Amino acid sequence: MFRHATRVLATAIATALAATAVPAATAAAATPSTAGKSDPFYTYDSSTPLSSYAPGTVLKKRTLQYHIVGLPTPVKAVQLLYRTRDAQGHPAANVTTVVRSVKGDSSKAVSYQSFYDSLNPKDGPSRAIAGDVTLGGVIANAENLFLAPLLAQGYNVVIPDTEGQTADFAAGPEYATNTLDSIRAATDPEAGTGMNADTRVGLMGYSGGAIATNWAAALAPAYAPDVNKRLVGFAEGGLLVDPAHNLKYVDGSVVWSGVIPMAIIGVARSYGIDLKQYLNSYGQQVYGDLEHGSLLDALGHYPGLTWKKLAKPQYADPNSVTAFVEAVNKINLGSAATPTVPGFIAQGNGGVVEGTFGNPPGIGRGDGVMVAGDVRALARQYCATGNDSIAFHQYNLLSHVPVAAAWAPGAIGWLSDRFAGRPAPSDCGHIPAGNSLAPERPTPVS
Repeated sequence: MFRHATRVLATAIATALAATAVPAATAAAATPSTAGKSDPFYTYDSSTPLSSYAPGTVLKKRTLQYHIVGLPTPVKAVQLLYRTRDAQGHPAANVTTVVRSVKGDSSKAVSYQSFYDSLNPKDGPSRAIAGDVTLGGVIANAENLFLAPLLAQGYNVVIPDTEGQTADFAAGPEYATNTLDSIRAATDPEAGTGMNADTRVGLMGYSGGAIATNWAAALAPAYAPDVNKRLVGFAEGGLLVDPAHNLKYVDGSVVWSGVIPMAIIGVARSYGIDLKQYLNSYGQQVYGDLEHGSLLDALGHYPGLTWKKLAKPQYADPNSVTAFVEAVNKINLGSAATPTVPGFIAQGNGGVVEGTFGNPPGIGRGDGVMVAGDVRALARQYCATGNDSIAFHQYNLLSHVPVAAAWAPGAIGWLSDRFAGRPAPSDCGHIPAGNSLAPERPTPVS
């Protein structure tokens, strides 16, 4: 029975992810957006300075029906506006959603980090759950296939808007604070979720959700030791490790090259830097087109796009833009701390299937968007720096989208074992060598 259910779940996830990877088909299926309407719940409007609250403090709360593609379901969800901080360390307010365990169990929760990957805050999972329908929000709706088995197994599920209210795409440290403070808020007895400071938590996320998952696990010991002591582990797949490598890997690809301008915009927004000045007229046009776009506005829309096509001639090498180098180094997981809890990491290496043929020296191949050698290097780094509870699996024949289907059942099972107190498996000593994750160095302007 379990094997049959796993096969059904894997097939369903693959189907849903494939649908979200085809922007034209998804756009045709999307219903008119209601997200343009202002929702006062997202605004912190008290006269008390936000900085006066501790991270994770609940500022507002509401209970509503859980929606899927705009349609209400009988499931109830609690949404919380809470205090956190952004990529630059400034106080910020963000939203998370909690779906309570169907079994009424307050002892365990899974924080599920969405891969909604958007430069538009209205594409966040909390908006989709509240009933707003946007093109980018279709991704968050498809992820219900991941959430259903978690709820069926009796977990409370916490779903933070990892990118914050300004949609700071790819800003890993901010993803982490949003995630960790979401857990603090969700387990505050005042939140009314049934959970408390004793609730154990597992982290789970794929792709963009893996960014939040891994950064949260890495920053938890220093930023949120109160949360870290309750973490049972982190399960992730399709991970972004060193963004500078990914940009070179997807350069000129058929489908994934659209993440190049998304990364430029996300980095600029997250760290308050002006990168438009380094772009040519075409680059500035693409920047404007995607400034509030989602992953579905980028995938397949810019086949063959390269950094050189976007940049002024003297900045043909991205490392010649010092501000960009400094920013991408801040979001390189290779420079972050080693998590102290067990980890399950999966990665694909068949990116040619999704039209990414790049094999840059020192970087190599990946799943179409994520670099396999970077993920191997990070897993080995964790093993070498004190965490030998790292399980690792590389799918050599699978690309980014289908790996999610292969990863999800295993990730849920792995988390179940951690909650049950079983010893965490280790692949340390058996993980193939990876790439150097050393910080990028600026190069002279041409």
